[in-house]
Amino acid sequence: MAEIIDGKRISREIKDEVKAEIAREGISASLAVIIVGEDPASQVYVRNKKTACEYCGIRSLSYELKEDTPEEELIGLIDKLNKDDTVDGILVQLPLPEHINEDNVIEAIDPAKDVDGFSRRSVGALSIGSRGFVSCTPAGVIELLKRSGVEIAGKECVVMGRSNIVGKPMAMLMLRENATVTVVHSRTRHIEDICRRADILIVAIGKPEMITHDYVKDQAVVIDVGIHRLDPETNGGRKLCGDVDYADVEPVASLITPVPGGVGPMTIAMLMKNVLTAARNR
Repeated sequence: MAEIIDGKRISREIKDEVKAEIAREGISASLAVIIVGEDPASQVYVRNKKTACEYCGIRSLSYELKEDTPEEELIGLIDKLNKDDTVDGILVQLPLPEHINEDNVIEAIDPAKDVDGFSRRSVGALSIGSRGFVSCTPAGVIELLKRSGVEIAGKECVVMGRSNIVGKPMAMLMLRENATVTVVHSRTRHIEDICRRADILIVAIGKPEMITHDYVKDQAVVIDVGIHRLDPETNGGRKLCGDVDYADVEPVASLITPVPGGVGPMTIAMLMKNVLTAARNR
């Protein structure tokens, strides 16, 4: 039976630390969140970010734009926020409508305010070990591991997935922590054999409950980054699942993150930490 890594508890610890540091140092921190359209999942994420800001003592600015907002108008708003010295962080909720180029939008954000850590400059800084904002989900995984007493240095880590938001920065962060890292993806051959070598298996493959015990070495640490919405009526009341078949993998792992309550809460906690860093830099 694996020990469950409680992302809710650890994320609360981090938010409490941010709250205490803001109060102790008298820092005025602010985050501007932009959402385009009415995607229900995006609206939930934005509400959660607002709630976290209120808890930590961070001023939250919200900009809700219509689905058909032109790209030029969105970039114009970002430019205005870039020039506003009272705004420390700018976050554009993804995904964006199809007519808007996400790369153009991300690159329009001032790197000093790129608290999501998605810009080329932020990713480049991570790749060469320079200071910069780190994408919140991979940064949250590192905190989960460290605060759960997992030794990373010298361990063999397999990262499943190669996205710019999770897979690639996750691999670079694990390298920075002195793990030996392999990245596997949809074109990888003998993927099960490679995954079974992992002391730490980080799954961001984007396929519901794809990972069974056949992919997991006995007593491995398993981190499930995936999240998928389910129909409760056909899934025994379950509303969410991850990329890992939790019931199948939990008996063979040493530690495992649940979905929900694992990696998810950490993303927002690390966002709060990045906003604090941006405010300090200012």
